[in-house]
Amino acid sequence: MTCAMFITDLDGTLLNDDKGISARNLAALAALGDMGIVRVVATGRSWFSFIQALENLDLSGPRDSFPIDYVIFSTGAGIMAYPSMELVCDHALSSEEVHRIAGCFDTRKMDYMIHRPIPHTRDFLFHSHGRDNPDFTSRVDLYKPWATPLGPKGINGFGRATQLLAVVPEQEAFGVFEQISSELAGLSVVRATSPLDHKSLWIEVFPRGVSKSHGAAWLVKRLGMGPENVVAVGNDYNDLDLLQWAGKGFVVANAPADLKSRFTMVQSNNRSGVAAAINITPFVSGCHSR
Repeated sequence: MTCAMFITDLDGTLLNDDKGISARNLAALAALGDMGIVRVVATGRSWFSFIQALENLDLSGPRDSFPIDYVIFSTGAGIMAYPSMELVCDHALSSEEVHRIAGCFDTRKMDYMIHRPIPHTRDFLFHSHGRDNPDFTSRVDLYKPWATPLGPKGINGFGRATQLLAVVPEQEAFGVFEQISSELAGLSVVRATSPLDHKSLWIEVFPRGVSKSHGAAWLVKRLGMGPENVVAVGNDYNDLDLLQWAGKGFVVANAPADLKSRFTMVQSNNRSGVAAAINITPFVSGCHSR
């Protein structure tokens, strides 16, 4: 019987600043598997982007040797079993919701992207209002083969979507998240610090009930556990709901100061903070080897 679950964020938590993973973190995750503990990565990346990240890792074995059991991706819009790649849960915005969100962003002259439904999340439309927004441009360039500019017809006829993502320059970010959250009540509005320039504000909008914590709760119920059996570690505001929901939450030392004041801090992502969290996790000693 599964006794517990360990959930880690990916970028800035499990991965170091060079987008690599330490031998200590890999060994600690492998040890959890030997004890029967379910290992989960919860990431804002799409499934496609997650696989890209894995392919860039310097792993000694094949990709399917990566020691995890599930991936909560696109901030909880989808859940995959790993390494079988079985999609076990997914969510999408309706066409009406897409229009509502895009209208909100357009009114505020915000630059944004619309990602297609799972499993085609890597494909997206983008719309710029012509402002100086280097982080937005960097993301479009990073995924250029799958990026299409929004045409003169706008989003008329556009169907469902996994999410809409607005990129807000750092100097314009104050108070924007709170305002958007209020205007888009009834939807899941998530903020994150850009993983590209580490300064810009990303505002991601998903269907109601989509978040890392909701994805984890769905998975925990499926596996016959409760949140008290879950330990989670993260580094940014898009991990906040997960850290609050889990029985025990850790943040790495590179997390924002206000998160470090609320959760137990471990070493940074560059110093194998995930392994440190695993090593001091109380429930580990209570699980039995497979």
